[in-house]
Amino acid sequence: MSTLFDPDGMLMSGLRKIADIVLCNILFCLFSLPVITAGAALTALHTAMQELAAGRDEDDQSPERVFLRVFKEDFKKSTLLWLICLGCMAFLFLYYFVTGMLTGNLGRVYRITFFVLLMVFLFGFQYIFPIEARFRLHVKDTLKNSWLLSIAAFPWTILSLAIPAGLVYILFFMNPTGFSMGVFLWTICGFGVVTFLNSFIFLHVFKRLGVRLTPEDQETEQAEGALFTDEKHMKGDYLDGGLSYSDPDWNRKEESLEQKAEHRAWQRDTRGKGKRVK
Repeated sequence: MSTLFDPDGMLMSGLRKIADIVLCNILFCLFSLPVITAGAALTALHTAMQELAAGRDEDDQSPERVFLRVFKEDFKKSTLLWLICLGCMAFLFLYYFVTGMLTGNLGRVYRITFFVLLMVFLFGFQYIFPIEARFRLHVKDTLKNSWLLSIAAFPWTILSLAIPAGLVYILFFMNPTGFSMGVFLWTICGFGVVTFLNSFIFLHVFKRLGVRLTPEDQETEQAEGALFTDEKHMKGDYLDGGLSYSDPDWNRKEESLEQKAEHRAWQRDTRGKGKRVK
């Protein structure tokens, strides 16, 4: 029984993670209320959940402190990215409104194009703020790499979209009478849970795809369009043990025996917890 409540045991560690997810979720909801600040809140939430998913040392900042720090530091760029996304959403809404008034075969064709545009937008949108949470890239390169990565990691992109879609279906469509309960759960923990689960996907993709910059690009302050980038332009080194994959067929190949041994040795030495650059 004493081991059950061991501060370093699985139970207490799991409870701490749940508490961190709930607190970060509440912070996200509060900081997103002005709407215009939702982009910075998304970047902060992704950063906190990525660190929580990757594991952190006890001396590291708590996810709540990470959230507040990143919200302040990345506010300007994240807000610009969010405004671009809002512009795309407004265009899609207007496009759907206009095509909804069309009838006949022409109307059906335009409605199909709307759903194609919607899926293209969602594919890239999934990666914009996770990339912003992890890499130092210019705005145009963040947007470009978001859509490129959504295609390069297509199966993982579908899975990352299926997680929130599945939760929405379960909470709102399987039990329509429990709408208020669904809203309550999303307000308390829904966004945090989705981001935490998707963080494992994003961390896996980031780890497996590591295209390095050219020497001249490495002299600049920010990465210039690389997919993704080198260690110099990463905001932290907590994702993996230094493995880098530059092969465009990375998602169709297994690690070599040497790479697996190196990765296992790193996990054994660090207990799976990288150190974040402060």
